[in-house]
Amino acid sequence: MTSSPIQIVCQSCRTKNRVPKDKLGNKPLCGKCKKPVLSTQPIMGGDNNFRRYINDNDLPVVVDFWASWCGPCQQFAPIFEQLASEMSTKACFVKLDTEENQTTAGSFNIRSIPTLMIFHHGKEVARLSGALPKAQFQQWLAQNLPAA
Repeated sequence: MTSSPIQIVCQSCRTKNRVPKDKLGNKPLCGKCKKPVLSTQPIMGGDNNFRRYINDNDLPVVVDFWASWCGPCQQFAPIFEQLASEMSTKACFVKLDTEENQTTAGSFNIRSIPTLMIFHHGKEVARLSGALPKAQFQQWLAQNLPAA
């Protein structure tokens, strides 16, 4: 018996895919572009695709709002990338450059960077300003990530 499918937006072509929950660990491929549906690296979000990822994913979406000139953002980036790789079946990780995507950053009232947010079914469920060491980031995710 397979578990009920969840919807995941393909990291490559942005097509919605339905994947049984118990098959997430099997590296499912997109039905349209045949590339992996789950990303083991953060997805680069932008004004043109951000809402698609947060609204159309049944997996929670963890977002790092950052800027290239921000020192703490640069220090935090490898930690975010590492957890994106380790937790690809539990959440979708998206990075949004606030300088390049001011419309999206403004719509979420991003006032300091880095700002971390978790979305589930299009709704913000958690927000944190500032970079974290890996252990604290893992703890924050464990406390705030909703189950898919």
